[in-house]
Amino acid sequence: MIVKPKLLILVTALGLLAGCKDQSASNTDDVGAAEEANPTKIDQRSYRLGSIGAFAEMVAADVKELALSAPMTPQEMDALREDAEGIAADHAVDLYLETDFLVTDLFSRDLTDGKQVLLIYRGETLDAYLALKAEKRRLEEEAQYLGEAREEIARRFGELLSYSDEKIASLLAGAG
Repeated sequence: MIVKPKLLILVTALGLLAGCKDQSASNTDDVGAAEEANPTKIDQRSYRLGSIGAFAEMVAADVKELALSAPMTPQEMDALREDAEGIAADHAVDLYLETDFLVTDLFSRDLTDGKQVLLIYRGETLDAYLALKAEKRRLEEEAQYLGEAREEIARRFGELLSYSDEKIASLLAGAG
């Protein structure tokens, strides 16, 4: 097969232009253009809202009593809170913005330090969470938040999250 020089130059030029177009999209600060250049990359905001939607459905179906959003900075939370509230309304569940998360031996303090979490729940679950948080605070003030009392707070929190006894034991043992 004989390839005409003009056709070869045209194909080469088009290939170079397409390569330059892809390169400029990946170098831009415009997130939309960067996502278009890499359509398989999932942005954090969408991922987090999807997780909130899945957890809201689980709470609405009584699979979970309490669910948690990913921990976020206040700025990240502000950027998605309105949409999260819409998701919660669609599933007939409630949200509570927790700015001082109940830290127990289930999770590292580093996960939520300086961050906010949305609690996803229905009914009296928020009251149970807040009562558990108050009980932990009281035990700390009385220097009694240790040993069995400390473990009991963590276990009760795990139960609110609808974790199995095995999962709670695994988290307490540090096995995650």
